[in-house]
Amino acid sequence: MKRVVRGSPHRDSVETWDFVVDLLTQGKSGAKRDELLSVAGIASSILTDMAPKDAAIVVECKGPRTRIYCLYNEDAIDGSDAKEDSLGFDPLEGEWFISLPCPKDDLAWVERALKAKSTRITARDMASKLGSDSTEDSKKAAADFSFDASEFLKS
Repeated sequence: MKRVVRGSPHRDSVETWDFVVDLLTQGKSGAKRDELLSVAGIASSILTDMAPKDAAIVVECKGPRTRIYCLYNEDAIDGSDAKEDSLGFDPLEGEWFISLPCPKDDLAWVERALKAKSTRITARDMASKLGSDSTEDSKKAAADFSFDASEFLKS
């Protein structure tokens, strides 16, 4: 699932994170919402740096993976590319985890700050694609694979 949220200047970074929290918790209160709100300052910093413009906030749970991008500047004002409707499932069902994109220069302090508040919410370098290592490993494994039909048919 993909959602595109209007950021600055339509919403400031705190309002944008609050909107993301509402989207993920479906407006419900409780421990999940509290955990997401506990990292509001850190997440707001990432939103201010416009990290989720091209690198998604990634939410993994029992259901489908959710990717959340943000629009900024004129795109946020116009809003025609926004997709802010609610999700048709609980994006925090079961064991859930959130990966926040982060500028490389801020990654160390953001990781430390998040770790102090949550084990489920982490940060990654916004220049790296989430899951790209496994994709590269798959490509390498596929390139190394060879099939000898004559040997197979002998068995």
